[in-house]
Amino acid sequence: MRRLEGKVALVSGTARGLGRATALMFAAEGALVVVGDLLHDEAVETQRQIARDGGTALTPGPLDVTSPESVAAWVEEAAAAFGGVDIVLVNAGSVWFGPLADQSYDDGPATVRAELDSVRLTARAAWQHLVRSRGCIITVDSAAGLTDSMATHRTTHSAAKGEVAALTRRLAAEGAELGIRANCVSPVLIGSDRSRSHLPSEAFRLHDTTWHLPLGRLGLPQDVAAAAVFLASEDASNISGTNLVVDGAWSPVLPGSPA
Repeated sequence: MRRLEGKVALVSGTARGLGRATALMFAAEGALVVVGDLLHDEAVETQRQIARDGGTALTPGPLDVTSPESVAAWVEEAAAAFGGVDIVLVNAGSVWFGPLADQSYDDGPATVRAELDSVRLTARAAWQHLVRSRGCIITVDSAAGLTDSMATHRTTHSAAKGEVAALTRRLAAEGAELGIRANCVSPVLIGSDRSRSHLPSEAFRLHDTTWHLPLGRLGLPQDVAAAAVFLASEDASNISGTNLVVDGAWSPVLPGSPA
């Protein structure tokens, strides 16, 4: 039997990358998937791909994870369509790279809204449904919230992701007596077109980073999706409040020197 058979799974940020990979893998494991992204046309393409693969998915409309109204409407349409919510994966967000001295005041609140408030808003909107289903929340954190690097300039991003881990632990604490589990998945840099577009080319060349990773390769969206499937499944029924780090051993192992 597939691990998520019949479960209703909400996945934000499904236009591409981690979100799309997770939505596809959830569907392959039998979940009824509700996708959403501000890039609505690309989210619809994710839905179509799920259908082509024989799965079931719904795309209510453009999803702005920084808007309480947009998030609430997305959750309620999902619950109405499928009769409830079992799994919520909060992935959508935006990253602004730059040294502290070069960032404007507005860059900080914008990053916090996209990366931290999006988790809080989505969890709050879905909470009553998760109470009924004794479901689970999975947040997409980052190894940047655990440790940092001199190679990138991501001051507010690192701070916001550290808070995502703390918020997830709090959700685990509040949800425990209600049967709700909450866990993080924390990847290191994922090799994708989006990550390339956000990285400063001279300060941090993507093709030079693999020597920093003890396992020798960049992460893939599918690596994170597989971790999320595990955390959403009954295999992880006694796991809550944890941060599953998928980073090629970057955060716990001091990298050596380049060859």
